[in-house]
Amino acid sequence: MNEIHYGNSQQTLVSNIEHQSVPAKRLRQYIASLAATLGALASGMTLAWTSSAGEDGKDLQSLYNITISKDEFSWISSLAAVGSAIMCIPIGILADIIGRKVSMLLMVIPFTIGWLLIIFANNLVMFYFGRFITGLSGAAFCVVAPIYTAEIAENEIRGTVGNYFQLLLTVGILLSYLLGTFVDMRILSIVSAIIPVVFFVVFMFMPESPIYYLKKGLEDSAKKSLIRLRGVEYDIENELQNQKDALKENKNTVSFWTLIQSRATLKGFIIAYGLMFFQQLCGVNVVIFYTNYIFIKAGSTLNSHYLTIIIGAMQILAVFVSTLTVDRVGRRILLLASIICLGLTTCVLGIYFYLLDNDIDVNSIRWLPPTSLCIFIIMFNMGFGPLPWMMMGELFAAEVKGVAASSACFLNWVLVFIVTKFFSDLSNAIGIGPTFWLFAVICVIGTFFVYLLVPETKGNWKTSKKN
Repeated sequence: MNEIHYGNSQQTLVSNIEHQSVPAKRLRQYIASLAATLGALASGMTLAWTSSAGEDGKDLQSLYNITISKDEFSWISSLAAVGSAIMCIPIGILADIIGRKVSMLLMVIPFTIGWLLIIFANNLVMFYFGRFITGLSGAAFCVVAPIYTAEIAENEIRGTVGNYFQLLLTVGILLSYLLGTFVDMRILSIVSAIIPVVFFVVFMFMPESPIYYLKKGLEDSAKKSLIRLRGVEYDIENELQNQKDALKENKNTVSFWTLIQSRATLKGFIIAYGLMFFQQLCGVNVVIFYTNYIFIKAGSTLNSHYLTIIIGAMQILAVFVSTLTVDRVGRRILLLASIICLGLTTCVLGIYFYLLDNDIDVNSIRWLPPTSLCIFIIMFNMGFGPLPWMMMGELFAAEVKGVAASSACFLNWVLVFIVTKFFSDLSNAIGIGPTFWLFAVICVIGTFFVYLLVPETKGNWKTSKKN
């Protein structure tokens, strides 16, 4: 299939780096990118926190001596997604006003407050507000950190540092799983509160994005930032001029409502939103939020906490594999392989739980749920996990990317809320087996969506093309 680029043609803001007599110091760029994505580590711990709460939050109730119903626990699980959805659009605006670095540093304050509310909670309202605030803060990093890493890195390493966010996110999920196995949830919450503080201490010494400075007309500050990122011996003038030229072109940006009147741009939005829809409606956050619960419900003979740790490790492994393969085999093939496997594994899980709920002997296939979940996690993180976000920069030209990324992020977190909030209600109403079958049906629809509508976009982020 031919490569397609949706949106108006325009030079990308982050320019191609021409050959320099003295190469740039890349270690500094790696360090700054890792420092920025420590926020992803904190976000991952927020996502996976409820997995250690036990079935329907029973461990949480016992520790805090607070009565929590199934419905109330579903709110504790899902309110982080509500906060995330609300933050997606305003944080992009804030990052353009006060800077990428400052906006991320400021988010440490509400992040810490949210965890303190959870640590010292003596009623449900404190849990609700704590989860809402930590979700709100975590989403800020989801939006700003990838922008920062893309703007500070050379083209040759932008793909590598672009994967740091997904990698650190999965490390955060695994860390939460590990701690949840060996310590109680209050200690887990204390460690989770420390991570944003560590981020603050480390990231405060990193430079601001030079592109942000150029947007504000602060050329001297942009030069200093580039020198810190590339090294004193590197000739920054050529790169700086390319970035300034790109900014001049970007001043001709048209409004959102004008852009969506273009048929090609509208199709780009349909593809982007569709990918986000199937990313969440395949059931991934049910797996992340309720991993321990699923293993307990399945009656696995293996320790559910250890199985949860294995799931977290599988996520990290899959991100590494995706990094190595995505530019070789392309986005489209990985998406198709991913969604097909997600559909098969959720179908198998549905069959297992249907047999279990109907008192049919499943002792001989107790291995099926952990095996299916491992395959699910691997294939999700190789395809539908990272690729929809990566393709935001490949489906749209520069003037569309901001609107596309913010609105897609909002849609994504709204769907996270819907799935995590109502999974328990739906599984109680129709059974956990049919609930997984519903996810499987959605994956089948997603397979046709990818096959019929999603183009191969490999390489499109480097150049803008006509509609």
